Amino acid sequence: MPFIRVSYMEGQYDTCQLEQISKTIMYALIKHFKVPEDDYFQVFHAHRAGEFFFSKNYLNVERSEGLLYIQITLKSGRTEQQKIGFYAMLAKELSNTVSIRKEDVFVVLVDNEFDDWSFGNGIAQMLDRQKKGDAGHGASSN
Repeated sequence: MPFIRVSYMEGQYDTCQLEQISKTIMYALIKHFKVPEDDYFQVFHAHRAGEFFFSKNYLNVERSEGLLYIQITLKSGRTEQQKIGFYAMLAKELSNTVSIRKEDVFVVLVDNEFDDWSFGNGIAQMLDRQKKGDAGHGASSN
């Protein structure tokens, strides 16, 4: 049940590249966090240069205009090791599939709980699944 927001500077990526970025993020979520394939919710935001700010070298990471901010809201419960492994996998996969510099992959994971989600109809579906013991289909780890 991750919800992904990707922000980037306008003109840096074309439609095909954005689609590949989307697929790559999903691939990493499926492989590393065992997210179900159909649990696919992503929003991309292009920003004009005057709306997109970043430090070019904070923490000795040399960022470029190709910087991607990737915010992933997901169910809590991942270990520190899982998160660190995910960051490395995602940066590597984006570098390999879209030729994005690893330095330009900025990821923030935002943990929350089952009661923080409604997938439509005004219902907290994940609470219902949890109560029924249907933690399968990734509910317990997403």
